[in-house]
Amino acid sequence: QVQAVESGGGLVQAGGSLRLSCAASGRTFSNYDVAWFRQAPGREREFVAYVSAGGGSTDYGDSVKGRFTISRDNAKITVYLQMNSLKPEDTAVYYCARRGYSGSRYSTGAYDDWGQGTQVTVSS
Repeated sequence: QVQAVESGGGLVQAGGSLRLSCAASGRTFSNYDVAWFRQAPGREREFVAYVSAGGGSTDYGDSVKGRFTISRDNAKITVYLQMNSLKPEDTAVYYCARRGYSGSRYSTGAYDDWGQGTQVTVSS
C-alpha cells in the first residue's frame, strides 16, 4: 500500500518561501497523478496544485498561481511544492494525495492515500 508523508512545513513571515515534500513508499506512486490540497481551520479542504504522473502537466488553484510550483522526482518517489511570496491566507495544513479514482482533479474525492499533513503558518 502506498502511503504519503508530507514534510517541510513551518512558520515563515509574509513574503517568505517554503518547500514542501511529499515522499511516498510503494513503487506504484510514480504511476499516478498527485495533488496538494490545504485545509485551514473551519474551512473545507482546498485544491492547491496538481502534477501528472509523468510530470508533464501541472495545474494550480487560482489563489496560488504564479507563486507556487509543483514538481516531482519519480526516481525518488517524491513530489515537491515550492511556495514563494507566502501570504497569511496561505496558513493551513497541507496534504498530498494520489489520484486513485476517476473524477475531477480538483476534487478530494478523486484522491486516496492521503498523508497526515504538514502545518504551514505565515505571519504578517
